Amino acid sequence: MTRQAVPGLPSRYPLGELLPGLYAGDDLAQRFTAGLDTVLAPILSTLDNLAYYFDPRVAPEDFVAWLAGWVAMELEPDWPPELRRAVVIRAVELHRWRGTARGLVDRLWLCLGVHARVFDGPGAAWSTSPATALPGAPTTEARVQVWPGRAAVNREQVVALVDAHCPVHLTCTVEVMSGPPQQERRRT
Repeated sequence: MTRQAVPGLPSRYPLGELLPGLYAGDDLAQRFTAGLDTVLAPILSTLDNLAYYFDPRVAPEDFVAWLAGWVAMELEPDWPPELRRAVVIRAVELHRWRGTARGLVDRLWLCLGVHARVFDGPGAAWSTSPATALPGAPTTEARVQVWPGRAAVNREQVVALVDAHCPVHLTCTVEVMSGPPQQERRRT
């Protein structure tokens, strides 16, 4: 979609009314400025509403894709408009948690509507006393368990998303489950 002339869109600032009184009754001057009004009306309308173009909640759909480029978010072309807008709105948060278990779980829920949990090794520890035991042996594999949430699990989509957002130093495997793990069921 492009910003272009909208048939019948009136100008909020007709140029003919801004001419000196000498030209107010001149038919040629009024027709000439009316032609300019037709060309300028979409531009002036866009400028009048410019703040709304930068709000992904109400921006035109093609502008949302452009905003996604500004915040370094990749939008899938087959995503519904509501999801595309939500991803742009949450771009800063998604970038903040990228490469973490929390970030992967949040992205799986937002983009695919599936629940997930990530097992990614012993983590990190710190201590103020010397000779504190390390948290465990490092791992090069993360296991991602997913189960249906607001949508059914599509294994190919999950694997593609996990591969795209799993840290490069880890091998990620995906395990699709029919429902939440036992400990998750007890809490609900």
